[in-house]
Amino acid sequence: MKESSVLKARSELLHRSVWVLSLIVFLLVVMMRSPYKIPVSDEIRELIAHLPRVVAGINTLVSVCLLSGIWSILRKNRKVHQRWMTSALVLSALFLLCYVTYHFTTYETVYGDIDGDRKLAKDELERVGVFRSVYLTILMTHIVAAAISFPFILKTFVYAWTDEIEKHRSLAHKVYLAWLYVSVTGPICYWMLKDYYQ
Repeated sequence: MKESSVLKARSELLHRSVWVLSLIVFLLVVMMRSPYKIPVSDEIRELIAHLPRVVAGINTLVSVCLLSGIWSILRKNRKVHQRWMTSALVLSALFLLCYVTYHFTTYETVYGDIDGDRKLAKDELERVGVFRSVYLTILMTHIVAAAISFPFILKTFVYAWTDEIEKHRSLAHKVYLAWLYVSVTGPICYWMLKDYYQ
């Protein structure tokens, strides 16, 4: 009885932590939109300039982990499934660190901004045409799916970790495709934007 109440208390603490962490991440993302950036040395800036490519690579690896994880559980291999999904979560945390570092130190890259002044002139807009709308649609759906799914991805892990398998399975069915969509569209956004990085 006592062990059961300890497990319940631990589970409740973990679920509360999910919402606290989600709020912190949300606030960080809002703060990244600030026009003020953290100044860094030229050597550090040179390293940071590679982060968009790194982030796209990490997202690609997350996709591989997610697909491998679903394949494993469909084959009833729970241990391998756990490893793949834990790898996906660890890689997503690494992605988040790189993403936040980049955006706290570097101004946003604008799709179609050929001259790098962060403004779109009429000729730049004409040059990219409908592709800008395609890019923005993919980007916006990527951002919305990431924002909505983030706390539920964490809750899915908490359910697995606290051995609440039915709740884990039920939530995983709802959140898996959103997480996979985010991990696939991230590299697509990078690929579409890469010619405009300065």
